[in-house]
Amino acid sequence: MSDPVSQTPCIICVAITGSVPTKADNPAVPISVPEQIESTHEAFEAGASIAHCHVRDAEGKPTSDPDLFAALKEGIETHCPGMIVQLSTGGRSGAGKARGGMLPLSPDMASLSVGSNNFPTRVYENPPDLVNWLASEMATYGVKPEIEAFDLSHILQAARMHREGQLPDTPYVQFVMGVRNAMPVDRDVFDFYVKTVHRLFGDVPWCAAGIGAGQIKLNEWSIAAGGHVRTGLEDNVRLDRHTLAPSNAALVQRAVDLCHAHDRPVASVDQARAILGLRPAAA
Repeated sequence: MSDPVSQTPCIICVAITGSVPTKADNPAVPISVPEQIESTHEAFEAGASIAHCHVRDAEGKPTSDPDLFAALKEGIETHCPGMIVQLSTGGRSGAGKARGGMLPLSPDMASLSVGSNNFPTRVYENPPDLVNWLASEMATYGVKPEIEAFDLSHILQAARMHREGQLPDTPYVQFVMGVRNAMPVDRDVFDFYVKTVHRLFGDVPWCAAGIGAGQIKLNEWSIAAGGHVRTGLEDNVRLDRHTLAPSNAALVQRAVDLCHAHDRPVASVDQARAILGLRPAAA
């Protein structure tokens, strides 16, 4: 009998630029919208089915400018047919409701952090009134939230919001591990996160993201455990301790290779949409 884990296609999400890495960190980090579109297309060709997107202004600083998000979304949809576009509502790109200013674009997905936590040099603030408003906007515009869980309490909060109808669909939870001052890369915690998601939501898809050197560990742990993965230059600019990653596509290819090593097929865009319960890709 086949192992059901090995038969489940693995969704690969590529976080193409984020709001922190610069070209000084790695020249391959795409900053402008055209650079991001080109880098995303390469990652799509390598096997990524979700693009997690931030945008930056002409000076390379993070912004929540809806026009830039619209241009990036259009470019990805044109050059990467069917790829799932996931826009970030993260706090580095804006404050208050500006963080959700792109949601009327109706992307397939958007990130949603449902609680606050410490980051390396600041508090990542996600006050309840803002979280509730972002969740409401996502429901209004048909956007599936990806719950970015930096802490166990965030998984439990997502479960409460789901029970109370603020998250209409079963949440897609992504564990984020390895942020300094937040949850470290810890296998026992990872296993408990997986157990908690299944206890609260049943047999649902989930994802994990590791920061820095933790990226490859979380990729392998998730693939082996039947979960889905996030990779890309937003979270990690290196292939190893000494070698800079030449592209987002190279990090995606590394995840693809891990899938092959664990006998997991890589999800196509159509399979990824079906697994996540998303609308079919536009013709």
